[in-house]
Amino acid sequence: MTRIRALFRWLLGKSVSAGDPLGEALERFRQPEANTLELLRRLVAVLRPANGHDQASSQRYKAMLDRLVADPDLRAAFCGHVVHFIATRRLITFFTDSGILPGTGFFSEWGRILGNRLLPEVPDERRLKDCLHVIFHRSDDWRWLQEMPTDQAQRFWELIAPEQVLGNIDWRSIQEQMLDSVLLLAHRVSGLGIESELMRASPNFDDDRPRFIMLSSEALEFVNAFRAALDDPGRQADDGSQVLVIADQCQETLQKTRKRALTVGTSLHLSYLLTRSEQSLERLRDLIAILVASQRAETHAAAVRAWGEFAHAAFIAENRRNSLRFYLAQLSGLLAVRVTENAARSGEHYICESDTDYRRMWLSAGGAGVFIGLMALLKIKAAALGAPLFGEAFLYSMIYGLGFVLIYLLGMTVATKQPAMTAQTLAGLLGDLKLNRSADLERLVDVITAVCRSQLAAIAGNVMVALPVAITVGFGLAHLHGAPPISVDKGAHLLADLDPLSWALPHAAIAGCFLFLSGLITGYFDNRAAYRDIGPRIGRLGWLKALFGQARANRIGSYIQDRLGGIMGNFLFGCMLGSTGVIGTILGLPLDIRHIAFSSANLGYALIGFQFDLPLKAIAWAALGIAAIGFTNLTVSFALALRTAMRARGVQFAHGGPLLRALWRRLRQQPRSFFLPPRPTGGGA
Repeated sequence: MTRIRALFRWLLGKSVSAGDPLGEALERFRQPEANTLELLRRLVAVLRPANGHDQASSQRYKAMLDRLVADPDLRAAFCGHVVHFIATRRLITFFTDSGILPGTGFFSEWGRILGNRLLPEVPDERRLKDCLHVIFHRSDDWRWLQEMPTDQAQRFWELIAPEQVLGNIDWRSIQEQMLDSVLLLAHRVSGLGIESELMRASPNFDDDRPRFIMLSSEALEFVNAFRAALDDPGRQADDGSQVLVIADQCQETLQKTRKRALTVGTSLHLSYLLTRSEQSLERLRDLIAILVASQRAETHAAAVRAWGEFAHAAFIAENRRNSLRFYLAQLSGLLAVRVTENAARSGEHYICESDTDYRRMWLSAGGAGVFIGLMALLKIKAAALGAPLFGEAFLYSMIYGLGFVLIYLLGMTVATKQPAMTAQTLAGLLGDLKLNRSADLERLVDVITAVCRSQLAAIAGNVMVALPVAITVGFGLAHLHGAPPISVDKGAHLLADLDPLSWALPHAAIAGCFLFLSGLITGYFDNRAAYRDIGPRIGRLGWLKALFGQARANRIGSYIQDRLGGIMGNFLFGCMLGSTGVIGTILGLPLDIRHIAFSSANLGYALIGFQFDLPLKAIAWAALGIAAIGFTNLTVSFALALRTAMRARGVQFAHGGPLLRALWRRLRQQPRSFFLPPRPTGGGA
């Protein structure tokens, strides 16, 4: 009977606790001997959203604060646990590393993040930085922390750090570690004075080097003066103004280097250095602001506010430390803008503003159509060889890759290459123009209409030439050999590939992704060529100078540097197209590509194979498939490129309604502008 009563009381206690988990988690803080780390972990577990649809975490957080305010004894016990816990941890790594890229380098940190997915790190509970991973142990805790209202986070720290707490020994130990962190951060940034990567990116960096050297000495003076004021309350503490001036000068140098990198090229290592240094300078300012405000009675609220903002951001950043996506996003900004800027400059050449540009686009697209018609036949013949899979992928890749490079070097245009380039130009305009102004909105509409007619001209030039070239070549080979170059079975296979109800559209979407990637590859290699001075280095090759002389060697180097991005982008795009089908065969997956220009050429060869003995319905269905393939190619590549370029520039587009209305108005008033260039104005006999 006694055991039954004990069990009943235990079950009753569990039911009450289950009804108020927040109250139970807070009540545990009344126990002075309790493990604070475990108490905080349990409290966060109660506050954490149960799932992605749980929006009540902020309400639970507010309820926690209300309970602490209503119960002074509980608040005192809670504050004692938390403040003592923070003060007895090792804080320097929290101050100097949380939210700041490590000094190990890009690939080392990448490897650490991936390795941590397989074998989690063992936290050192003596360090606050590691304790945060125990308290916020889920990788997505930053999401609900980020959504927490700012006033609630500030209210928490106001409860934790009332004015009378700042004078006790716990706060002094925190200040001491802050001062050490200020020195470490200053020394870290000062070390940039000998970084060869910055010297390469900024030729005038030697003139700015004294700024970085002075930062360490000024930080040391600030720390010594501040410690003296802590020891002697009657002494005035340093306000840190001189250190902040030098820090601002260092920041100015880094910003100049970043701007120059957008012009002359950048590297992943340079982007890493600049990002880490700017983060360190920002952390230096945060710590000095907290220290200076904490020494003045009249700025106690400012000190708490500065600490609250810093701690909130640092907690979120530390929780994101093992997020590969966030890590890449920290570094992609400078490199992405530089790459997309190169693609944007290329995209400007694909926009027909005048009648001359329009005729040139037709001619260049028609010339590409000739080559595409021949490349399609080479690919069909390569497939008939029955080569091993690797050999087949190699042959297809070389046909596509070398063919696209030849088309590019001859100044011709493949229609589907345009969207990935013109999208970058449009993104640049969206970032520069203010669309609430009617003049800027009309300028954007002008560019969009020019892009439309340019794209239509390129598509028509490719398709309207590739198709008759295929038919002409097929007739010629049939007359020469006495039989069509394409069998009926192969012709049926080519027609089946154009069926819009088959895998044609998913395969066209894959080609659209490759078109987008080729635009990024072009921008990347243009950036590398500029950053590494590929042209002048080629001009210094001894054997090249011996063959052609110094002047011609320099011209060859300049020619390659100007076109390296286009060469590599087109070649690798061809390799992607050529190998996808083989990879699908190896993996047993329905992977392949469909490209509008090659599809039109394949239709021509299919007609030759059937000797035009096809019903009109079958031809019309194939033509519809070609149109659907082209639309998918263009839409996918344009959407991906525009999204990437806008994210790289930090552009937030919120004028969709006015833009659509302006486009509709232009279409009603000037429908011709979407298909043909504007008529020349003025003139006369």
